[in-house]
Amino acid sequence: MATGKRTKAARAAFEGKDLIAVEEAVKLIKGAATAKFDETLEIAMNLGVDPRHADQMVRGVVTLPNGTGKTVRVAVFARGAKADEAKAAGADIVGAEDLMETIQSGKIEFDRCIATPDMMPLVGRLGKILGPRNLMPNPKVGTVTMDVAGAVGNAKGGEVQFKVEKAGVIHAGIGKVSFDEVKLAENVRAFVEAVSRAKPAGAKGTYVKKVSLSSTMGPGVSVDLASATGN
Repeated sequence: MATGKRTKAARAAFEGKDLIAVEEAVKLIKGAATAKFDETLEIAMNLGVDPRHADQMVRGVVTLPNGTGKTVRVAVFARGAKADEAKAAGADIVGAEDLMETIQSGKIEFDRCIATPDMMPLVGRLGKILGPRNLMPNPKVGTVTMDVAGAVGNAKGGEVQFKVEKAGVIHAGIGKVSFDEVKLAENVRAFVEAVSRAKPAGAKGTYVKKVSLSSTMGPGVSVDLASATGN
C-alpha cells in the first residue's frame, strides 16, 4: 500500500512536466526517489538512427565528471607483466585460459572486461557469452589496449560505455540520486555531449530526438534538448 502511495505521489509531482531544464528535472527526480536504496539516475536518448545499418551504429564511451557512484568489477585478460600491471591498477580478476574457462562455466563476476590485443584470439571464443551481455572487449571503447592500467582506472573511475539498441535508443545509469543536483546535471550534459559527438556518418535528419531522465523506481520526465546540451 505504501508503494502505491509513493507511486501516486511521484506521478502527481511529474504531471504536466515536459521538456523542462536539466536542473529542474534532476530536482524533481531527487524529490520523488523514495526507495529504501540509493536509486540510480537513468538517462534514455531516442536517436534518429537505424542501427541495423552499419553506418548508423552509435557506440562510444564517456568518463562522467562526477562518476557513477557504482562499484565496477573489472576483469582483465593478460599475461606476464601486463597481468601484473592490471593487478596493481586494481583489477578484480586477471587471467588467461583460466579466466576463459571460468567464464565458459557460467561464472561471470565482473561488469567490465578488458584485454590486451594478443589475448583477443582467446577472448574471441567467448563472443557468444560476452557479446549479448555487452562485455566483449572492443578497441573502439578502449577495452582492447596495451594500457591496461589506464583502462582499469577509467572503468573504476566513472567511465560509462554506450551502444544504441535496435529501436534507436541509448540508455545508461549516470549517477546516484544522492549526488547533489549540480553534479548530476554535469553528468547528464557530459553523457549527452558524448552521444552527440558519436553521431554516425549515415544519420539523416534529426539525430537526438528526445532525452528523458528517471530514477530506478520512479517515473520519467523529458528534458529540453537545449538545456541538455548546454546551448
